[in-house]
Amino acid sequence: MHRGDMSRSQLSPARRRADRARLADAVVDVLVIGGGVTGAGAALDAASRGLSVALLEARDWAAGTSSRSSKLIHGGLRYLEQLAFPLVHEALRERSRLVKTIAPHLVSPLPFLLPLTSPVWQRAYFGAGIALYDALGAAFTSGREIPRHRHLSRKQTLVAFPGLRGDVVRGAIRYWDAQVDDARHTLAVVRTAAGYGAHVLSSARVVGLLRDGGGTARGAGGDDRAPVVGVRVADLTDGSSFTVRARSIIAATGVWSDDIGDMLGPAAPSLKVRASKGVHLLVPRSAIDGAEITAPGAPQAGLILRTPTSVLFVIPWADRWIIGTTDTPWRLDRDHPAASSADIAYLLDQVNRVLTRPVTPDDILGVYAGLRPLLAGESDETSRLSREHAVLTPVPGLVLVAGGKYTTYRVMAEDAVDAAVEGLPAVPPSPTANLPLVGARRWAEVRDQAPEIAQAHGLPEDAVERLLHRHGDQITDVLDLVRSDPALGRPLTGAPGYLAAEVVHAVIAEGALHLDDVLTRRTRVSIETAHRGVESAPQVADLMAAALGWDEERTTREVRHYAARVEAERESQRMPDDQTADAARLGAPDVRAAV
Repeated sequence: MHRGDMSRSQLSPARRRADRARLADAVVDVLVIGGGVTGAGAALDAASRGLSVALLEARDWAAGTSSRSSKLIHGGLRYLEQLAFPLVHEALRERSRLVKTIAPHLVSPLPFLLPLTSPVWQRAYFGAGIALYDALGAAFTSGREIPRHRHLSRKQTLVAFPGLRGDVVRGAIRYWDAQVDDARHTLAVVRTAAGYGAHVLSSARVVGLLRDGGGTARGAGGDDRAPVVGVRVADLTDGSSFTVRARSIIAATGVWSDDIGDMLGPAAPSLKVRASKGVHLLVPRSAIDGAEITAPGAPQAGLILRTPTSVLFVIPWADRWIIGTTDTPWRLDRDHPAASSADIAYLLDQVNRVLTRPVTPDDILGVYAGLRPLLAGESDETSRLSREHAVLTPVPGLVLVAGGKYTTYRVMAEDAVDAAVEGLPAVPPSPTANLPLVGARRWAEVRDQAPEIAQAHGLPEDAVERLLHRHGDQITDVLDLVRSDPALGRPLTGAPGYLAAEVVHAVIAEGALHLDDVLTRRTRVSIETAHRGVESAPQVADLMAAALGWDEERTTREVRHYAARVEAERESQRMPDDQTADAARLGAPDVRAAV
């Protein structure tokens, strides 16, 4: 296996300039379009096989679906009812790999309670399903990283989750899945690919396909079957354009898959992908009464609730709860899906059916909406559409991959690369099943060292604990910034869970180019605070300006744009339906549209 050099994984401004210069008019073995988790996974898969790789993302890493999930790594308990045993089995195998090897610093086991409202038939029916769920995952959990399920009486249930209504809940089943910060995990995949030599560019929008014979949108003479040999790219940092040629191209563009189909032409086969909108709310931990944590490091249990159309999660997230998700068709703007007041009311209504103290709109700190790419089937109900993934080669030189779920990104990536390299000689198989991401290689050495690290650097232990679970064994890169400038060890204004050093690190090592990149994805200030990041924005922009060379006008523009985005989102969340919410959200254009 080609061994990556994690010292080369830093996505600095200089690294971006170098990758941009090398890619212009270059020829690579595999070019990947789309910087979500599947595209990032494909870039890592190909680079770790020793191939030359380019990864292009139109906006920021994980800016679309991959930063707006339920933050769970799970087998998909509800898919057992659909008899999707292979899908669940595959997802549970990937869950184990992520927890044990690939990203143990970012993926942590988490218990859930499935409340029972009818004591006899539900306990038997759901109990059988969860027992099967455990059995399907058991083969991959040597050492029981994921504990087995347990049946709880009504009394035990109310001790485990005091906020549940005793007149509604008759008991529960406790089972385990895992949690992830999806945006930071996707970023770790991108950085690991860079460590294996991949050239990675965000703010690089593919605007056309190069066809054999010199054509662009279609092949010479209008032949939709002409091989694809490269792409035309718009660099959204400076408005320039360039071309990259490749022996094979993978489009991992999720809900934007139709855009690639449009570039191919109407006669070429394509994947039919529908978008399903999922909305999540964040509320303070005090808004819902979970059990008091008595053992250090013990995770708070979440809830999984049955709804008329799907399931609803109540998920612990540091000192907050995530409540989600909806599952409704979305046919409007795909870059910035909007949550409406109807979405928010639905989530509150569903969760309040089992809580003693209702969650109110005033409790809400943050709201986010994302789009799931679902392979279109016979039914119009998005909750029924397939979560399987598909790989298609519509014309020579181009592979399309879509569908699936976050947990199985690595399998999707491997399948896509296998299809892409079919004609290339002597390409080894994928090594990614046992390949640790950046931050994970020395995790066992640092994971229990928070007290010692905190004392050595004069930082609070809880701050170091948070850093460890964001950066893993790369924590020293952040701490070195604090050592060189102690002011960077202070918490951010309006977001005490983050240090100023993390902003600088986001720019010099994690590829952040805009204020939104830091407040929304490198950190989660935009959804974790009632001010949605507006109070933190001036300080964060000043820190970024020093690292990126922004002048005062550019710094002010970034802050103004971020505030407009937040206000547009707030306005959309007051609107009664998708159409009006979408119109309100589009009141603030994407920051990259200004170039």
